[in-house]
Amino acid sequence: MDTLRDAPLKKAWMVLADLIARDVRSGFFAPGMWLKQIDLEQRYGYGRPDVRRALEYLAQKRLVQHVPNRGYHVFLPDGEQTAHILELRIILETAAVDSIVTRATPAAIERIRDLAQQFDDAILNGTVLDQYEANLAFHRELLGLCSNPELLNLVTDLRSRTSSALAGQWSTRARVEQSSREHHAMIEALSARDAPRLKEIIALHIRQPQRA
Repeated sequence: MDTLRDAPLKKAWMVLADLIARDVRSGFFAPGMWLKQIDLEQRYGYGRPDVRRALEYLAQKRLVQHVPNRGYHVFLPDGEQTAHILELRIILETAAVDSIVTRATPAAIERIRDLAQQFDDAILNGTVLDQYEANLAFHRELLGLCSNPELLNLVTDLRSRTSSALAGQWSTRARVEQSSREHHAMIEALSARDAPRLKEIIALHIRQPQRA
């Protein structure tokens, strides 16, 4: 793990955040487990400021949760609430498909295709957090084609109320690769102007945590 310290253009706390994220995804840190800063310092060999900044960042990404006056623990999702939010996302995102298909110019489709490739590149060569950011960029660009900009804001808010992909459907490399295949399937449906197929893939994609 020490080799990640030399990752180019990565601040120390960012490298540390990825190390913690990998250990959460692997199951070393289980959902609900408290993360003591002194234990993290000893495990990874980083100082208190970097540990604190890494935890703050992971809390923003909903991989860990901050409890005032107590500390940080690995995000423990409410299964029933998560299921309801995922179904609401399906309703909103599939309702946007007709508008997305209508407004998808060849140039827009190419931008989305490029973002899907960036996600693929992050799977091969990037960190867990690189994958996370590339995934968000793909979905923002796709939903951004909708004629109603408030839909993107609503979906972003809903995402913030559930655990992130890091702690959810991406528990294994196979699940990350499945997300990639679904991204490309969305692009093919969009290119073919096949709205029913695109709705089907989006619903399947959103339900991936439940499938996992």
